[in-house]
Amino acid sequence: MEDVREKRRRIVSEIEKKLSSQSEAAVKEKQKEAVDRLFEFANYVEARIALLYLPRHFLEMPIADIMERSYGRKKVLVLPKFDKERKIIRFYKVDDASCLTGKNVEEMGPDPKKCREIPMENIDIALIPGVAFDEKGARIGADDGDFDRLMGKLPLTTRKVAVTLEDQVVAQIPMESRAKYVDILVTDQRVIYKI
Repeated sequence: MEDVREKRRRIVSEIEKKLSSQSEAAVKEKQKEAVDRLFEFANYVEARIALLYLPRHFLEMPIADIMERSYGRKKVLVLPKFDKERKIIRFYKVDDASCLTGKNVEEMGPDPKKCREIPMENIDIALIPGVAFDEKGARIGADDGDFDRLMGKLPLTTRKVAVTLEDQVVAQIPMESRAKYVDILVTDQRVIYKI
């Protein structure tokens, strides 16, 4: 019997094939439509403090446009800083790219010396990365479980939202017992509330 990890790898491979068969312009247009839908979504529009992420995988939704439009709407943007050794997650307000540090994409994150720490309880909405999702809020992430741990710590009142392409929503994602689910998916075609 195929194990959970192998099934998840196969799902990601199928999505990669599906998206690579489309033109770059078509994919970018779908991404723009998903971001447009996010900015029509009441939970995001009303949120004052939004947690974002730095993409680690090419299938994760790029956030440059989300950041720019959020700053234009006077939102406070926060990025997580994961301390894997001490198993601590801190959250920092990021006013612009000068607040970031890191030698490469995997190490990129907010610089605690340049960014102000924000209490987790103040976060209204959290955008959660992923490369694949299902309609029940299951996800396949490229973050080594960092965001599963993060979602488990966020207050229940913080909406956990994923922005993705409809092409990345599959029938079912096999999940491990400790995995966490997003509350809402915003795609280029619809908004899906976890059932």
